[in-house]
Order: sequence, then C-alpha cells, then structure tokens
Amino acid sequence: MKKLIISTLIVTILWFVMFSPWTAPHLNFWAAMSVSGIVLMAISFIIGGTRIETRELTFTNILIGVVTAAALWGVFWLGNFLSTRWFGFAQGQINIIYEMKNGNNQLIIGVLLLFVIGPAEEVFWRGYFQRSIDEICSKSLRIKSETWRWLAPVLITAFIYAIVHVFSFNFMLIMAALVCGLFWGFMYRFTKSIVPLIVCHALWDVSVFILFPISN
Repeated sequence: MKKLIISTLIVTILWFVMFSPWTAPHLNFWAAMSVSGIVLMAISFIIGGTRIETRELTFTNILIGVVTAAALWGVFWLGNFLSTRWFGFAQGQINIIYEMKNGNNQLIIGVLLLFVIGPAEEVFWRGYFQRSIDEICSKSLRIKSETWRWLAPVLITAFIYAIVHVFSFNFMLIMAALVCGLFWGFMYRFTKSIVPLIVCHALWDVSVFILFPISN
C-alpha cells in the first residue's frame, strides 16, 4: 500500500508539471510526457513487479487491441459530435488539446505515442495500479461483496487517472480521461492481459491525435 501511495504522489507531480498553467508553458509537452512515461514504466517494472508474459503475445490479444482501439475512436467521435452541440465551451477546450501538436513534428509525436506514451500508461495504470488495487480489495475482509471487489479496482483506477488531469483545468480532457480509464479498466478486467490494452491505447492515441483527429 505504501508503494502505491508513493507512486500516486509521483504521478500527481508529473501530471501537475505537464498540465498546470504555471508549468506547462515552460516545457515541451511531448518530451515531458515521454519522460513521464519512462518513469511510469520504471515504477511499474521495478517497484510494482509488473511483467508482460510472452504467452500473452497472441494474435487474438493483438486483434482485440486493434478492434477496441477502433471502437474507442468511435466513442470519442460520437462524444465530440454531441458535446460540441450541447456545451458551448466544449469545442474550445477540445481545440486546446489538439493545439499541443502545434510546432512539433507529427511523425515524432506519432512514434512517441505508439511506442512510449501509450504502452507506458497501460503498463502503469492497468498493469501495476489497477492490479495492485485489485489485490488489496481481494484481501480486504471489510469488502464482503464480490461484485464490489470486482468493480472497485476499475472505478478507483479510472477516478485517479481522471483526477490527475484536473491540473489542466480542462473539463473535456478530464472527462476524456475518465471515459478512457473506465474503458481500459473494464477491458483489462475481461481480457486479463496487458497486451491488448497496450495495443489499444497506442493505436487509439495515434489515431485520435495524428491519423484521424476527431476535431479540426
């Protein structure tokens, strides 16, 4: 539990530096995100004992990752379509997210998203964080409901994943993180493998930011 708390504090500091209006203007977001990703993977593998088993590298797991990435892109396309019509502030906040690409080489951003940022986030948030919460809930004698033991790790992880984005003061980004956190959290619950999560997250990142942006 102590390791998990320390890891959460580290992530909170990293996300504050990357997104807060007091620090973000003074650094390159993509460089900072890549460094943060490396830190997350180090925490996961060294402190958290996360492992990616070679037996998980199957065609089925990779296919699940590809299909779910496309499905999640569709969810966000629909979310963008509806939110920009329901909320007057939505388009402006979405534009701010996409402005992070301005002045940067999109090929480099794509490579970082595909091979560093996307995989790192899944290794940490699902492979280490959610797995650790799951172990804590499973051993807790206070949690008597099997349904809650199954559900709590997904909800807690998704909530914290969303809340660390609060430093951006961007409601649309926070909600996007919450949706993604729930999507990937339940996906991890059902697949019981980190591989399809890595494929899904990496491909979705590249698609929504570079290849097929949902907003101009």
